[in-house]
Amino acid sequence: MSKDKPRRRRLGEQIQRELAELLRREVKDSRIGNLTITAVEVTPDLRAARVYYLVFGHEGPDAKVQAGLESAAPFLRSALMRALRIRYPPVLTFALDETLERGIKLTQLIDSVNKPHE
Repeated sequence: MSKDKPRRRRLGEQIQRELAELLRREVKDSRIGNLTITAVEVTPDLRAARVYYLVFGHEGPDAKVQAGLESAAPFLRSALMRALRIRYPPVLTFALDETLERGIKLTQLIDSVNKPHE
């Protein structure tokens, strides 16, 4: 097991908590609305992070939310630098978390196969 993997995981968790708080309290962009940060994956060199999110009350990708997050990324990055006291905050990229939708589709598929024949 790589020595830096626990560090990447911890940094990802810290970024997730801070971003959730920053989006709730500091970011005033109406395009972002009500969303939750589900996971953050940090690259091995700690220079980039992919942030996964879900939007409440909306299925599928929403271009407005994505544009709002990308617009807020420089502010969020500098706020992370101050909050986490790190010299080089990771470059943030945002992606819609599709694991929940895939899980629902898989469950429906399994249920349709297991359904008793009439």
